[in-house]
Amino acid sequence: MIRTAWWTVVDLVATARLHLRALRLPVVPPHWSRGDERLPEVVLVPGVYEQWWFLRDYAELLNAAGYRVRVVHGLGYNLRGIVETAELLAAALRRRTVADAGILLVGHSKGGLIGKQLLRRRDPELRLHGVVAVATPFGGSRLARQAIDPHLRVFSPLDPTIVELGMDARLNESIVSVYGVFDPDIPDGSTLSDATNVPVTSTGHMSILLDAEAAQAVLDAVRSLTPVRVPGAGA
Repeated sequence: MIRTAWWTVVDLVATARLHLRALRLPVVPPHWSRGDERLPEVVLVPGVYEQWWFLRDYAELLNAAGYRVRVVHGLGYNLRGIVETAELLAAALRRRTVADAGILLVGHSKGGLIGKQLLRRRDPELRLHGVVAVATPFGGSRLARQAIDPHLRVFSPLDPTIVELGMDARLNESIVSVYGVFDPDIPDGSTLSDATNVPVTSTGHMSILLDAEAAQAVLDAVRSLTPVRVPGAGA
């Protein structure tokens, strides 16, 4: 109990650190748009009450490995419903020419659910190869049932969207779920049937975004979902 309490405190500190990044008036690094055009473009989808800079550490590692990284503006702090946000995201992606090599999505928490919803659309224009979901409540979170905030109650295991997404396992093989050994926000975990499940030693729902092992797991997951067009890209 003491250990999990400490992990929860550390996670709260990580949350504060990530939010404080906004004070630096963050601008999307221009070098993120440069990379190997034979590789899919990686689209970042943060979680609820988050923006793109929460995924900055992952993005830097992905870009250093040759992947172009794209940020979609206009989603705010991701407070809309999962289905509505997936529609907005799809529309935003279509407004700009999709890379010839297609796209991969890296989403944290709610971002992973939005990614699965986007996969369900089977939109040929998007050429979405797969989703890397980090600390995503695929089965919901029992803690959400008592949440006062309606933006958090949508993660209840009984929420219709959560239930519908959970029942649809057709495309789970196109998802890699990365999660830590302890997540105070998702006590029942983030494993997903028929998906590739990748546990890491990180402890925390937000701490995982600052964890080097998790970042490497995300890069490995992106590589595993990359169509083999470049020697070693899928390795």
